[in-house]
Amino acid sequence: MKEFIAVIPARHASSRLPGKPLADINGMPMVAHVWRRACESAAVRVVVATDDERIREALVPFEAEVLMTRADHPSGTDRLAEVAERLGLADDAVLVNVQGDEPLIPAALIDQVAARLFDDPGASIATLAEPITEVEALFNPNVVKVVRALSGRALYFSRAPIPWDREAFATRPELLETDAWLRHIGLYAYRAGFLADYRDWPPSPLERLEQLEQLRALHHGHAIQVALARVPHPAGVDTAEDLARVRALMRAGAESEGDR
Repeated sequence: MKEFIAVIPARHASSRLPGKPLADINGMPMVAHVWRRACESAAVRVVVATDDERIREALVPFEAEVLMTRADHPSGTDRLAEVAERLGLADDAVLVNVQGDEPLIPAALIDQVAARLFDDPGASIATLAEPITEVEALFNPNVVKVVRALSGRALYFSRAPIPWDREAFATRPELLETDAWLRHIGLYAYRAGFLADYRDWPPSPLERLEQLEQLRALHHGHAIQVALARVPHPAGVDTAEDLARVRALMRAGAESEGDR
């Protein structure tokens, strides 16, 4: 594995769950759980990027590296671009964006997405996907779908059910060939040089329609590699219900470890 840096963008503001990074999960703030998962990966450096002093203070006991960034970034990708610039990274340096609301993220997926980018020198981004096994997920606009080329590069991302099965969906939409549809997983590896360009581009027309940032990269002709996740990707925390579910899972896991 070549060297890469894991960056965890963490914002205190959240429309659905304010203060999410600091939410307590079994005695630790959520962002600390994410940081620990990232430290289990092969990353040579793990940086938490935040604009909130409360998040920095919460990570002091863990001796995590925290970089204070601007507060006006419209997205985590823009915050990552500032990190790459502030760290003085070379254009070919690789950063993995680990979402700050995924306390269960397996380190294996962080390593996999970085390796996928290293394997394709012509790609600017790498990301992951997994098979869609439920019809409800396929037709759910909150589940982002991706279509790949034979090379593994993304052809398109959409909230719509792509590809559209012209025959089956007209008569039996409940029948789903699970190897034909892929759910996008929001874990990305970027080249630092791409991030420097990205922040200067306005949102593209398709990005505005779908509300998907990755379409900006495709609009400008940049290749995105998409790998099938080697291990299951646990859902992150978007709502209070998600937080309760994760707390229960981690509590059960801790109790199981204690029984051994």
